[in-house]
Amino acid sequence: MNNRAYVFPGQGSQSVGMGIDLYESSQAARETFEEADDSLGFPLSRLIFEGPAKELQNTANSQPAIMTVSVAAWRAWQEMQGPQALESKAVAGHSLGEYTSLVAANAIEFSDAVRLVRKRGQLMNAAAVNRPGAMAAILGLNEFAFAQICDETGVEVANINTDDQIVISGDKIAVARAMDLASARGARKTIPLPVSGAFHSSLMLEAQKGLAEAVQAINFREPATPVIGNCSSRPMSTVNEIRTELVDGLCQCVQWKGLVQHLVDCGVTQFVEFGSGGVLAGLIKRIDRGVKVTTVSDTASMRKLADGGD
Repeated sequence: MNNRAYVFPGQGSQSVGMGIDLYESSQAARETFEEADDSLGFPLSRLIFEGPAKELQNTANSQPAIMTVSVAAWRAWQEMQGPQALESKAVAGHSLGEYTSLVAANAIEFSDAVRLVRKRGQLMNAAAVNRPGAMAAILGLNEFAFAQICDETGVEVANINTDDQIVISGDKIAVARAMDLASARGARKTIPLPVSGAFHSSLMLEAQKGLAEAVQAINFREPATPVIGNCSSRPMSTVNEIRTELVDGLCQCVQWKGLVQHLVDCGVTQFVEFGSGGVLAGLIKRIDRGVKVTTVSDTASMRKLADGGD
């Protein structure tokens, strides 16, 4: 399995009812949901399974919810296949998913991680209220044209997801102007994202200060499996590197395309996404059509992976 990389999704992959099949079919998954409820001091699992959707979409709820479902799928896979099932060349996650990848690499306890991402979401919400912003995905525009638009409008690049999908972040008026310019200059599509703030931009600086304090208070360990960082697209090997990456990542760009390319260059031929939505699987297929990609979100997909399907 040393040609595999395990990846974990970020915010936006949430949906009411996600993970309920895992809860009902796997003791390890059920214990994960219960651990999240106990760690947070409120029934997160009920919100995940029953909604309401508006409350689940709140950043402070969606982040621990997505992490919990991903960890539940990860642990259910181990329960089905044994510890050797978790062997891989590396792990990684998109934004929030980076925290989940640290749980998978045994660099942080799940109970600490779920509280940390809850705090992260609360800080991001507060920063968004004080400095309102927006995000948008731009499809089909080259990076040179992007650089010009950023210079003209003041928006920032938040995610480089694939060759032809880049996400911008910033002031609401600036993002709207950037979308208009992108359309006028040949973008295939511009999509405003349903988020509460300008994540991965300088508008999150206020949240970054609070996150630095929260991260410093956590007991991290050196990863047992290489964890590829969002900002650097390279492995994080020390506790200091982990802390720096998590804090910097709140305002800096997620280099997802570079991260996936690094893993492919290192010999990864199969990516397995644990969690809801299948967003990362879609992005990875667009980055490199030569790799196998599987999403594990329920018992059926887990059995398919166990049987060698993709």
